[in-house]
Amino acid sequence: MTSSPNAPDIASDAAHRRPAQPADELAKSKIVGTVPLTVRLFRPLAHVWLWAGGWKIEGDLPDIPKYVVVAAPHTTNWDLPNALSAGLHWGQRIHWMGKHTLFKWPFGGLMRWLGGVSIDRTKNNNVVAQMVDWFGTEERLVLVIPPSGTRSATVKWKTGFYHIAVGAGVPLALCFIDYRRRVIGMAQVFHPTGDFEADLAAIEAIYAPISEWTKT
Repeated sequence: MTSSPNAPDIASDAAHRRPAQPADELAKSKIVGTVPLTVRLFRPLAHVWLWAGGWKIEGDLPDIPKYVVVAAPHTTNWDLPNALSAGLHWGQRIHWMGKHTLFKWPFGGLMRWLGGVSIDRTKNNNVVAQMVDWFGTEERLVLVIPPSGTRSATVKWKTGFYHIAVGAGVPLALCFIDYRRRVIGMAQVFHPTGDFEADLAAIEAIYAPISEWTKT
């Protein structure tokens, strides 16, 4: 994946002009997020999924209470079950932001139980501010964000993940899904400096060798 640093896709000044809107989805996710059975119930299925897909796991998630997981590259629907399975393998209760259409009946309840937070990209919901506020109310929170923000093979990363981490004062866990090697792994923990251009260039350099999904 090649890219060059760009200005934020979500204007930071927008987060300061107006308060976060009522976050019904976050309230729902916080309720289901307290369910301790999720990992225990789905972990065996996750192991079967990873084994059937020929996936290997490298590294482990950091043992810290709050952080944003960068899950890249994100170019296929298969990224979601693969990433969820890796999280369950690691024994970690994760939350993830997904397109609102994933949360329609009859699967909405299941998606939220698995940690999903519905995001409607057609509306200006000030998502960055809402996620920053959410981090401030939780003692433990792991939020997975695919920085491409779309399943297309993008050359420009959307940068909401960075601004959420900076605003919440939490580090980034740089995780990857390498389709050529069939490896899902944890690369490193990255502490944003606030220098957006330099940090994004460094993050993209770490992901440069990773092979995204390609249609065969």
